[in-house]
Amino acid sequence: MTQSLLLVLTTVATRADADALARAMVEQRLAACAQISAIDSVYRWQGAVQSEGEFRVLFKTTVERYPALEAALRSSHPYKLPAIVALPVVQALPAFADWVITEVNCPLVIE
Repeated sequence: MTQSLLLVLTTVATRADADALARAMVEQRLAACAQISAIDSVYRWQGAVQSEGEFRVLFKTTVERYPALEAALRSSHPYKLPAIVALPVVQALPAFADWVITEVNCPLVIE
């Protein structure tokens, strides 16, 4: 399989928001996996430097699924201006890459 892998990340304020985004994107097969990490963010917002705890959600997906993943994140993200960043995967274990590709390309099963 020749599809390119991406790591897509975003941040949210609460663990509940992170869990909801992660579960929704994996359930919709827009990502094969999502990892959640607690982080400390320092950023400039509305003219002032801010610092607060956030949760980073890292999604594993493909270039082909990125537009749908981005659209779903934008429509359900709690932030007015969410950070949604895609990073190309230069190398990956072939079996892992195949797993990601298979998971995001399987038909969605509605129960």
